[in-house]
Amino acid sequence: MLRTIHPVTNLLQDISARGGTIRTRELSVPRGYYGINKELNSGNIIRIKNGVYILPEEQTTMMMDIERIVPGGVICLYSAWNYYNLTTQIPNGFYIAIEKHRKIVAPKITDIILCYWEEKYCSMGAEEVVIANHKVKIFCIEKCVCDAIKFRNKIGIDVAVEILSNYLHRRERNISLLMDYAKRMRVISTIQPYLEMGLYRL
Repeated sequence: MLRTIHPVTNLLQDISARGGTIRTRELSVPRGYYGINKELNSGNIIRIKNGVYILPEEQTTMMMDIERIVPGGVICLYSAWNYYNLTTQIPNGFYIAIEKHRKIVAPKITDIILCYWEEKYCSMGAEEVVIANHKVKIFCIEKCVCDAIKFRNKIGIDVAVEILSNYLHRRERNISLLMDYAKRMRVISTIQPYLEMGLYRL
């Protein structure tokens, strides 16, 4: 006796196996498009933008599949500082940096906050990590510290100092790399006094 295949069930399993997010071009189950529409109407999946769907529980997790939602985006600012435990500030969304010339709008249904930066700052220090089973791009910790200094007037001097101080007290700090990014981002004159004040010990 032939076993009946349930494409909808397989679809949800497929989405779950991909980390809770899927694009229509990635559908691998039979009658996948039919399954997408049926699951949408049932509320079992959510469309966050054309061609991209997520499971409802994905919205409440610590991390989304950023690459599928914002291709080429890099985790930055409060989200990155929180990941590196550099601040007690709680992010009010997922801060993602993209080149300012790109015409991308964050889906309203997600908590993604897009930061439009110059291209050189979006590629500088970007690396790939795995967070909550999602492969995402994030700036290295030294670049993130320099971002805090660069945007100190927007985030508050106290927050910027907290981030720099917490970094300088880490055993695995890399002062030479930090200063290299500081030079490239033109904030070395701001960071230098804190090093001279002895916020850390060599």
